[in-house]
Amino acid sequence: PATARPAATAAVAPNSQPNPYATDLGFFKPPAGRTLGSSSGVAIDSRGHIWIADRCGANSCAGSSLDPILEFDAQGRFVQGFGAGMFLFPHGMTVDSKDRIWVTDQQSKDGKGAQVFAFDRTGKVVMTLGKPGGGVAGPDTFAEPTAVLVTKDGTIFVADGHSNGKGPARIVKFDAGGRFLKTWGERGPGPGQLEVPHTLGMDSKGRLFVGDRWNDRIQIYDQEGRLLDSWTQFSRPSGLYIDRNDVLYVADSESRTPQGYGHHPGWARGIRVGSARDGVVTAFIPDTESNPDKTATSGAEGIWADPQGVIYGAQVLQKGVARYVRKP
Repeated sequence: PATARPAATAAVAPNSQPNPYATDLGFFKPPAGRTLGSSSGVAIDSRGHIWIADRCGANSCAGSSLDPILEFDAQGRFVQGFGAGMFLFPHGMTVDSKDRIWVTDQQSKDGKGAQVFAFDRTGKVVMTLGKPGGGVAGPDTFAEPTAVLVTKDGTIFVADGHSNGKGPARIVKFDAGGRFLKTWGERGPGPGQLEVPHTLGMDSKGRLFVGDRWNDRIQIYDQEGRLLDSWTQFSRPSGLYIDRNDVLYVADSESRTPQGYGHHPGWARGIRVGSARDGVVTAFIPDTESNPDKTATSGAEGIWADPQGVIYGAQVLQKGVARYVRKP
């Protein structure tokens, strides 16, 4: 059964942590004639290069001839792009220990989408999971793959389910060769149940952190799907990333007061930084949207941090990727 959230965080008021970060919105320099569109995926490789899953300058790649996967160097200069014509709706992104770039295509239509692709640095496809246009949950198909995570030994986890109240809400596990191993999760608010599993991370102990977005919590599992803990103090998680020191970065792009979508009164949108070891939240970067109650999303969805603790937040409403650096 799930345990209560850590006592150290139980009495801390939401949104009360300090913001020690300065925001840089103009760091990335796209190629001439290209502007960044909506994004919920950003990741960093071993060279410090930043990869962005861009929705083709808009909020969809359907019918676009633009490259959705963009590489920038550590100074924000454009290096290359690839993946044109392959995606409908790039969503989740990660870079594994071999510097392979993984991206999920969350939507499906007309025999396309609902897949997970792995690329090498040159843009060559080295693995594909799911069948094009799958749209259903099976051992070799996805309904709405939202996120992907790859362990150091190559084990692959995919979160599947983006629609509240319909379709799957599950985690799918594959071996390093892409062979289906198991799946777990059912829709609901109870311990171990999921509703819109939107993001994945893993700590140094090998625990799998699942951003259970519609349930306003992070659920923590072992790699066989046994529930270990459930945390609410990081708010409503759209994106999460855990670095090698077990610093936990969580992006909340949806919390708002009105009943219905994103209902989470008392919690402000923004990025929360804390510890994956004890669950203590130590910093909060507020979203800049002046009236979040009138928007379904704002601020960072996808999130990553470099070894120096510089944070990158992929944004859907504001478009592009923001950079957050600790103030001197």
